[in-house]
Amino acid sequence: MLNRKRLTALLTAAGMTAVSIPAATLPTAAADINYASALQMSLFFYECQQAGELPDWNRVEWRGDATVDDDVNGGWYDAGDHVKFNLPMAYSAAMLAWGLYAYPDGVEAVGEMTNYVNNLKWTLDYLAACDLGDSVIYQVGNGQHDHSWWGCAELVEYGMADQGVSEPRGHLEGRNCSAVTAEMGAALAAGYCALQGKVDAAVLDDYLTHAVNYFEMADADRSDATYLNSDAANFYRSSHFYDELFWCANWLYMATGDEAYLTKAASYEPNLGQELGTNELKYSWAQCWDDVQQGATLLYAINTGDAKWVAQAKKHLDYWLNSTNKLDGGAVYVDTWGCLRYACSVGFLTAVATDNLFADDSKAADYKALYEAQINYCLGDNPDNQAYVVGYNETAPRNPHHRTSHASWKNSTEDPEGNRHILYGALVGGPDSSGNYEDNRNNYINNEVATDYNAGYTALLCKMVDAYGGETDPAFPPAEVRDDEIYVAAKVSHTASGSTVSLKLTNHTAWPARIVDNLSMRYYFDASELEAAGYSGSDITIRCDRDQSAMYSGYANAIISEPIQYDGSIYYVEVTLPDGRVALPISEGQHQCEILLALVYPNYGSGWDGTNDYSAQGASTEENIKSQYITVYENGTLIYGTEPDGTTGTGSISANPPAGSSQTTPPTSTTEPDSTLYGDVDVNGTINISDVVLLNRYISEDTAITISVQGLKNADCIKDNAIHPTDAAAILQYLAGIKASEDLGT
Repeated sequence: MLNRKRLTALLTAAGMTAVSIPAATLPTAAADINYASALQMSLFFYECQQAGELPDWNRVEWRGDATVDDDVNGGWYDAGDHVKFNLPMAYSAAMLAWGLYAYPDGVEAVGEMTNYVNNLKWTLDYLAACDLGDSVIYQVGNGQHDHSWWGCAELVEYGMADQGVSEPRGHLEGRNCSAVTAEMGAALAAGYCALQGKVDAAVLDDYLTHAVNYFEMADADRSDATYLNSDAANFYRSSHFYDELFWCANWLYMATGDEAYLTKAASYEPNLGQELGTNELKYSWAQCWDDVQQGATLLYAINTGDAKWVAQAKKHLDYWLNSTNKLDGGAVYVDTWGCLRYACSVGFLTAVATDNLFADDSKAADYKALYEAQINYCLGDNPDNQAYVVGYNETAPRNPHHRTSHASWKNSTEDPEGNRHILYGALVGGPDSSGNYEDNRNNYINNEVATDYNAGYTALLCKMVDAYGGETDPAFPPAEVRDDEIYVAAKVSHTASGSTVSLKLTNHTAWPARIVDNLSMRYYFDASELEAAGYSGSDITIRCDRDQSAMYSGYANAIISEPIQYDGSIYYVEVTLPDGRVALPISEGQHQCEILLALVYPNYGSGWDGTNDYSAQGASTEENIKSQYITVYENGTLIYGTEPDGTTGTGSISANPPAGSSQTTPPTSTTEPDSTLYGDVDVNGTINISDVVLLNRYISEDTAITISVQGLKNADCIKDNAIHPTDAAAILQYLAGIKASEDLGT
């Protein structure tokens, strides 16, 4: 996730490059837009974002349990990252609840009610669990750490350890977090309204209890001081909190019927946002994670029927109806970052307002055209016929900015070239202000995805299926064609006295990414020339010249067999890796585990011919090449490659570590330096312009680079526990002689 308000002209340091589109099986574009299919996919996207122990109804074949040791289990990962930011998560849940509350019949009619309720309840349960009574948990995970690594959610702890981060993910909690606390209250109150008759009454009562408590804390504090001094503010900085209080009070009135909440709502009016330079309430922005004033205004107008507030709600509709700030095709253009999420929230509020307040208005048909244009633009009704929802049709994006669907095995946005999974249903940010769009995962401005991007979009789809119906796919989601997940890449060289064999056991698991214990690999050799000289294959000496598994403290080392006769003159040496942590798809250094063997001819004589060995077929002397002739086994079962007799591996690998496995925690990092040199971002002992360049690239979230944990500590040059352009400016001042070295870090 990116802090859309934090980034500056430093984006030019990102160095974005195009990513080609891989082949994938996608639905054929329909002659007409299918809102039901779009809704089906959008709910699937939320399942892709699930954290913790996945429920049995999760349909994502490439996801597995992840971050199960979090202080609060469940919830959604925010975007393409692995942090649970409660402010946008609660906003997203509230919008999904509103969509279901406003248009339940359409959701039911197209057969998506169960999926909708499951996904909404999943995150509401998490938000309820964040209530500590007299304080709240408002984030789980650390954004600064998380954004230093690009890999799958299932192995994030190992990815962090590889980056030198050994501490747990942890959580942030406290008071004086009014915006996020009130937003969580609003989500739970909205969920209480939307899920009536759909989940147990006891669950709903629990939601309402927490909603009331959250509101009371937020209202008593009326401050974001704690939140704004935390890691959360580096990514989702709250601009204000009275709008969330106004929003939450309206939902609590709808949940309870208690007029006191409307009185509270009215009391916030003097503190709500105003049009710049006027005393007039704001109407020209859009509903989003940081500003829910327009949604709350609409609810208050509906709840009270007050002519003043009805007129205020109408101003919002008329502003966007008459605005010239629209893309060709009719989508309103509110802001650069994730423009389509704003368009969809404008569309949803317009739909609800039209249906509840302005059905008989002279502009009702125009309002209808406005909200339909927003959703239709997202689904391909635009000048480029470009769908902006992953997997929706053959024009849709294939390479969104999303770590787990990309499934890199070496902490790189460039490898593999194409995303390995289709992130069905995810609404990407959308085009720039000129309507240009690039399907490039490194272009996070236009091609990122997030739970809040899909929030107004999903709510608006509820309206569209209510109005037009549609057909869902009973076979959705289609099964993916899988890559080889475990194999050996070999390099082989021969002399007259033996062979040298480099075996790199490769873990590219992605269905899901995981630890695979008890793997073994077999290198087959032909002993016929030995037998001709009076020896046998068992006389070959096997020497291990490198065991990469031995580099990891606390991990079991490789077990290397003596020569074993396979059939006739064919023998093999078997290398077993009991501990799957020695090869993990998390980085360049760890996605493969190398075992370097020497097969030595008896008595160092001559006459060895390694070129006729079965496993030497196609091998290079210069580089390690993937080989079908070196077989791989899990717990003794052939899973990859072909044995000399033609027996071929199943390709099937266990989905998760075996029950009782001890391989559940990453190693303790011992690589982090002990001292801080402020300004030394690349941790090379000196401070120079390269530190400024690296820091600027990090601030603009160029995922082609990483900064170690020590580097992030060194980068905090104004010592405010945050990383931003001011830190880069401080280093420049030092280099220019304006600041002394002792002034850095103060």
